[in-house]
Amino acid sequence: MTCFVSHTTVDCADAYGLSEWWKRLLDYEDLPDDPNAPGHPECAIHDPRTGHEILFLEVPEAKSAKNRLHFDLRPRTGTRDEEVERVRGLGAREVSDHRGRYGPGSGWVVFADPEGNEFCVLRSEAEMAEASGG
Repeated sequence: MTCFVSHTTVDCADAYGLSEWWKRLLDYEDLPDDPNAPGHPECAIHDPRTGHEILFLEVPEAKSAKNRLHFDLRPRTGTRDEEVERVRGLGAREVSDHRGRYGPGSGWVVFADPEGNEFCVLRSEAEMAEASGG
């Protein structure tokens, strides 16, 4: 017997606000039978292409340390650097830049969302294939 990941949960102070921010970042949508609204303490969004769900759950305590789990994001189209600029434009705070760390074109950029949850922007699949000669 085994289990599977039903959804990913993000503890937060403002479930609606953070779910709206991540919807713009990921191009996710509200669940068709459970739309989110201001004041909802639990707000779920999903990727209409893959079905992946993220649940934003309001908790009383604030974030107090570095995430032990985070999202690694790849651009669906375009390059990592183009996505980095788009993410900045959405108001994410850059935490650290690791581009070029392992040679030209390598690396990632670490960002924090409006509540300080960290995530990384990686190279696109096309960039990875080009780097490996594929």
